[in-house]
Amino acid sequence: MLRTPKRMMTAILVIAGLSSEVSLAQSPKFLRLQEAIELCLQNNKQLKLNKVKIEAATASTVEARERRLPDLSGSANYVRLTRPKIGGPLGNTSSPDIDEAAYAIVNGSIPLFTGFRTKNGIASAKYLEEATRLDAENDKDAVVQNAVAAYGNLYKAQTSVAIIKENLKQAEQRSADFANMERNGLIARNDLLRVQLQQSNIELALLDAESNQRLANLHMNIMLGLDETTVLQLDSTSFVDVEDSRTFSEFEQIALSNRHDLEALKYREQSAFSGIKIAKADYYPNLRVTAGYFAANIPDLFTISNAWNAGLGLTYNVASIWKTGAKVKSAKIRLAEIKATQDIMNDRVKLEVAQAFEGYVLSKKKIEVYAKAVEQASENNRITKNKYRNNLVTTTDLLDAFVQELLANLDYAHSKADAAVAYRKLLQTSGIATSEPKK
Repeated sequence: MLRTPKRMMTAILVIAGLSSEVSLAQSPKFLRLQEAIELCLQNNKQLKLNKVKIEAATASTVEARERRLPDLSGSANYVRLTRPKIGGPLGNTSSPDIDEAAYAIVNGSIPLFTGFRTKNGIASAKYLEEATRLDAENDKDAVVQNAVAAYGNLYKAQTSVAIIKENLKQAEQRSADFANMERNGLIARNDLLRVQLQQSNIELALLDAESNQRLANLHMNIMLGLDETTVLQLDSTSFVDVEDSRTFSEFEQIALSNRHDLEALKYREQSAFSGIKIAKADYYPNLRVTAGYFAANIPDLFTISNAWNAGLGLTYNVASIWKTGAKVKSAKIRLAEIKATQDIMNDRVKLEVAQAFEGYVLSKKKIEVYAKAVEQASENNRITKNKYRNNLVTTTDLLDAFVQELLANLDYAHSKADAAVAYRKLLQTSGIATSEPKK
């Protein structure tokens, strides 16, 4: 039995360990905001479904147009016959021996007038097709906003982890310093325990922040269609300060002119108008050009060929006089529903724009306030440290100042991402989500 030398076995284990570490270690994927938006648009399942809906609406339009084309039908038959036995006076009459027959018929018609049903049917289908396309664009705007919001959440989670880690280092150093002072009898043990308790609290906060980061990273990977284990590294420059001087009134007018859902309702209104005309078409007669061909062959009896016919066909259902009224009324009710929906939607759009605009303005002001808060908290922490060294404040005051600076840094970092998301939300509610943000 062969034995592997000890050194060789050790080398194999080392190599195996290194290879496993390489396989587990995954280099982060650098992701810009615009790239995240594009990936979301490519992989969103609702947008894929919308493509199918658009194809179905397009097929309905084609089907409506094809109703103007002529109808053509034909049939051909061949039959075998037995020779019948005929009783009575005709029984002794001689008759040809017929045992087969063949005939063919071809009929065609072209609609000349259908009460404008075909014309309005095409228009209605086309309007609905455009409305379906606009619905898809509206969903696309929502996907863009969801991508921005998810990107912002992940950025805030990563920033929280980085800031808390930095503060944990300071807490650990403070705990070590207080432990030395406690051993030398310079401080009471109660003060050391307070410092150590704060370190434990920061460690717990870090655990929560890391958990939130993993969940936000997973959510982002699912949205982007990436492998769930992909570690994302975000571009901090995606959340630069935005300066847009447009007023609320300007954004409101932009929304009323550019919102895809409002425009889709306009097309549905036009389709409903066409629906009324389609319902009224039953009041009119239908006129068609008809043509046909007939051929037959019964051996030993007769043969028919070149039997063409052409003419006009007029049809009218007299019952439509009292039956069509209900159809027209239903179509008018549908139009009234759409108009009422338009009024509701207009008010909703104005409110959404107002909320988004206020959210954007508020987020900008928060950045300024948090920036001052960071300066104030930092200065307060510095002064409190100096006072503590001179025994002018308690350990509790020292720890409170540290926590206030930590929270101020977190709020300031988050406020930049919140402002960028709020501005994108304003663009979405204004119907210009795909526009490049002003800088």
